[in-house]
Amino acid sequence: HEVFAVLYLNRANKINHFEIVSIGGITGTVVDPKIILKMALETNAINIIMSHNHPSGNLKPSQSDKHLTNRLLEAAAYLDIKILDHIIVSDNGYYSFVEAGLI
Repeated sequence: HEVFAVLYLNRANKINHFEIVSIGGITGTVVDPKIILKMALETNAINIIMSHNHPSGNLKPSQSDKHLTNRLLEAAAYLDIKILDHIIVSDNGYYSFVEAGLI
């Protein structure tokens, strides 16, 4: 199953909270940016790291992955919350949006 999780960090990048935001099926999961940002505000997060898995093993981000990341980057900026990375993991390794230059 695809699982989307978020680390909510304080100013020193220590974990304030860890939340599994969504658990989906084999081919995807639905993530609502409002839920992620609401929890960021409730936990006084300054920074966020998002992560989800690709059960297929393919590490390439989908258009949906890119779109969600861009929406969250834009919305979080209004709240002075920084998205530090969005990491895709699988049995074949990981893909970092920061390392790829997408954040």
